[in-house]
Amino acid sequence: MNTPHDSSLGREVAYPAGYDPALLFPIPRAGGRAALGLDGGGALPFIGHDRWHAYELGWLDARGKPQVATATVHVPATSPSLVESKSLKLYLNSLNAHRFADAEAARACIAADLSACAGAPVAVALGLPPLAAGVDPVGSLDDIEAGFEACAAPDPAQLRADASAIVDEYLHSALLKSNCPVTGQPDWASVHLRYRGPRIDRAGLLRYLVGFREHAEFHEQCVERVFLDVLHRCAPHALSVEARYTRRGGLDINPWRATPGTAAPMPLRDERQ
Repeated sequence: MNTPHDSSLGREVAYPAGYDPALLFPIPRAGGRAALGLDGGGALPFIGHDRWHAYELGWLDARGKPQVATATVHVPATSPSLVESKSLKLYLNSLNAHRFADAEAARACIAADLSACAGAPVAVALGLPPLAAGVDPVGSLDDIEAGFEACAAPDPAQLRADASAIVDEYLHSALLKSNCPVTGQPDWASVHLRYRGPRIDRAGLLRYLVGFREHAEFHEQCVERVFLDVLHRCAPHALSVEARYTRRGGLDINPWRATPGTAAPMPLRDERQ
């Protein structure tokens, strides 16, 4: 079974000499989900996807002329494996000297290779979603005046909700930071939480999110942890959690998890992306 420590993360790797789909490194989701108490044989308590934005994409046309593009990739949360980020960067770089008949041929090749890696159909579209016009200041957690204590892991006990007040809210924070479980390097993100149900205590939610600062876990697993902790501690009737991580190696990732039946959020990029 592939583990993060078997991947190319944290290792010196030669620049790909040619197109090589074997560079893609799948990591089974089962291990991270088992740590969250999810039984691999049961139905997932959420729907969702991992939306990647690729800013450094290129290939050669049929005449050998370089082409450049960007791409948006959707990996379903139900896929058996996630795609390790450095392997995705190396794979995309392996296309730089490969000839394709046209842009559609390049897109279709990438979609087929990523689908084989993830073990489920992966959607690829050339181009990027628009930048977000701004955020709703009413839902911002970042201006809350609250004390914070250093902690090694997020504390679900910080999450509380008032069952006497049923609301429909959008809350967000730009203060999410976690660390790569292999290299220890920081990963920065904004988190966007939409819910309907008992009113969530905002100061407690912010303390919980700040608790990720020394936590080591992949982006996808962090979002699943936030979703499950809020679901279990605050009992919302409906819940959607999206994190928009900043770019690294020409890629950024935006995992989204939600209660079944929830519409996917509009694909947007933050200014920091």
